[in-house]
Amino acid sequence: MLDRWTMPLTQGPLTTLARLTATFGVRPDQVTLAAFLIGMLALPLLAMEWYHTALAVILLNRLGDGLDGALARHLGQSSDAGGFVDIGLDFVFYAAVVLGFALADPPTNALPAAFLLFAFIGTGTSFLAFAIMATKHHLERPQFESKAFYYLHGLTEGTETVVAFVVFCLWPEHFAWLASVFALACLVTTATRLWGGYLTLRKY
Repeated sequence: MLDRWTMPLTQGPLTTLARLTATFGVRPDQVTLAAFLIGMLALPLLAMEWYHTALAVILLNRLGDGLDGALARHLGQSSDAGGFVDIGLDFVFYAAVVLGFALADPPTNALPAAFLLFAFIGTGTSFLAFAIMATKHHLERPQFESKAFYYLHGLTEGTETVVAFVVFCLWPEHFAWLASVFALACLVTTATRLWGGYLTLRKY
């Protein structure tokens, strides 16, 4: 659960970068779309086993993912529409990275990649389902005010996922067992989110 520590560290630099970006007339939604398109390049790059180049576009995507929110807050343009598109494209990007590794070496990577995608379904749906209920009951988000959705804690969150992708790209020959370990962590997150969310919502 690294987000609670990494987010405060990144907000200052992102705010500074957002101010600079705003001087060029760039809109938050443009940053969101550009970051997504850049990130999707990871799919063919990974399939061709260009792992270091893929890592570069993955990191650029994550930079854009932080910048669009900071820019929206700086311009006073934060919106539910922007938050919705942002989180939707994030999950497509995450799945594309895993698919890229499966295509790079199907005999070795396909099954672990499928296992990880299965685990991503659990983390994604538990996160988004609770966000809907949290909005309905006006639950506060004291640690993650900048998030467009209620951020239900788990063992694997945004920072852990980025770290996993970096590790996958640096040691692609070990993707099969690295992805399997991360998938197990995602399943733990799913279980704890479902249980924690249930206990929280049972009060309402």
